[in-house]
Amino acid sequence: MLDRKFIVENAEAVKVNCRNRGVVADLDKLLEIESQRRAKLNQVQELNRKANEVAKSIGQTKDAGERESRKEQGRQLREEKDRCQADHDRLDQEAHVLQCAIPNMTHPDAPIGSGDHANVEVRRGRHPVRTFDFKPQDHVAIGERLDLFDLEGGSRTTGHGFYFLRNEAVLLELALQRYVLGILVGDGFTITTTPDLAQDRILHGIGFMPRGPETQVYSIENSDLSLVGTAEITLGGLYSGQTLEDSELPLKIAGVSHCFRTEAGAHGRATRGIYRVHQFTKVEMFAYTLPEQSDTMHQYLCELECRIFDGLEIPYRVIDTATGDLGGPAYRKFDLEAWMPGRGEAGEWGEVTSTSNCTDYQSRRLDTRFRTKGEKGTRFVHTLNGTAVAITRAIIAILENYQQADGSVIIPEALRPWVGKDRITPKLAGG
Repeated sequence: MLDRKFIVENAEAVKVNCRNRGVVADLDKLLEIESQRRAKLNQVQELNRKANEVAKSIGQTKDAGERESRKEQGRQLREEKDRCQADHDRLDQEAHVLQCAIPNMTHPDAPIGSGDHANVEVRRGRHPVRTFDFKPQDHVAIGERLDLFDLEGGSRTTGHGFYFLRNEAVLLELALQRYVLGILVGDGFTITTTPDLAQDRILHGIGFMPRGPETQVYSIENSDLSLVGTAEITLGGLYSGQTLEDSELPLKIAGVSHCFRTEAGAHGRATRGIYRVHQFTKVEMFAYTLPEQSDTMHQYLCELECRIFDGLEIPYRVIDTATGDLGGPAYRKFDLEAWMPGRGEAGEWGEVTSTSNCTDYQSRRLDTRFRTKGEKGTRFVHTLNGTAVAITRAIIAILENYQQADGSVIIPEALRPWVGKDRITPKLAGG
């Protein structure tokens, strides 16, 4: 969340930022409550001062009646102070709720607006969009022909939006993880497997809403736990309440996890097949940095995502996401969209990764700080996240871009050591 003092001192800029993001936040109400809270805090402090003065005077008073009178006066002052403190705490909590609804400030270079037309393309990948001499199929048709998915089985066992990966699709999933982890280890990331559950306070801290009618989160009944939609949640919560040394930063961690999303409200062509599903595997990158390091780290994470898809020889473009499509914690976000020739009538771009700089928005909520040797006090770290690979979407991009006229699919060269073959071919009848 934004610092409350910053909000008060920059109220107009915060209002403009909310409008640019399409966020409704009752900033005027927050300012009013914060003014009342500060006034109440002054009352508490003044009453406390008076009570202390009376307490000191009691020992200096010889008259017994006067001492009793001053004791009563002190008691009344303390009771009034406690009432004011309770009022202050109530106002502080009301302000906190409103404060949490205000999104992060936005990078000055982020495009203003919402929707695809407002996003700005900033670069293309090394490999151009392929020209086919046949009508390319989408990943669902390819998967059915090559026996790579069982969508009906997933629906029978668990429900719509769940699936079984089969045969070479399983090998592709494992190969993609191994390929990406090799790159990240080589770049100095600590690799982890993360819990698939997190406490709701961690989800709140990262910026997810674990309960309520519009949530995208699966929550565990009668507990304070929810299934994570991304390892950003667990990696971001890893140092909740902790203070790091500035010499430790930047800290780069990668997490392999399952991801669970309700996808409430999802509809249309993007729900076909395995593009938008309720469970998938993802390798997530997360970084803790000094404030002055986060812009550079953001560019670095974007470059890593590009390196991964250049290595797979998948055509893609990078999008600077418009303000209206930024999540609350994001200061700036880049999306990497792969070309998917089987989508629509003539192919479409489809998001496969994203990376966000969240500055100190999450760390302030999670109380993750750093200290600098020789300086008093601590400051909040900056946090960043980026998708190294979301397995199902990467598989879609591979199948659709590497499909051949004879019905087979070539395996990207970078993945062949782990898949163990260079081509997926149709299964023989009865085989």
